[in-house]
Amino acid sequence: MEKRLVQCALVAVLLIGFGNAKMVFGDIGTATSYSPPYLPTNCPGYDQDQLPANGLFVAAGSSIWDNGAACGRRYQVRCLSGSKRPCRDGFVVVQVVDLCRLSCCPTMAFSDKAFDALSKISNTKINIEYQQ
Repeated sequence: MEKRLVQCALVAVLLIGFGNAKMVFGDIGTATSYSPPYLPTNCPGYDQDQLPANGLFVAAGSSIWDNGAACGRRYQVRCLSGSKRPCRDGFVVVQVVDLCRLSCCPTMAFSDKAFDALSKISNTKINIEYQQ
């Protein structure tokens, strides 16, 4: 009886402790936002008329840039965590249009509109899950 009580208590602690954990099915990285001007880009062929009209685009960090082969790739991304619980629910599909120019680039730097679709807090760093 005592052993069963201890097992139940352990299960309860695990459920409470991991209640906010999310299952991950893609690659893990970090993200932040970057603001206009978004042009010129390091991806050939992009001008104001060719950026995704919905504003959902990113600049790729060196880990996914792949010597420019990332240009035009689309990624499904979701926010996993960050300080002060910034994540919005759901996924966002973004397109790579540039190489990240920030001094300390994360995996992806999101346009302001794309970042707002993932995070309730602007200008912060978040942990993301992404898959092509």
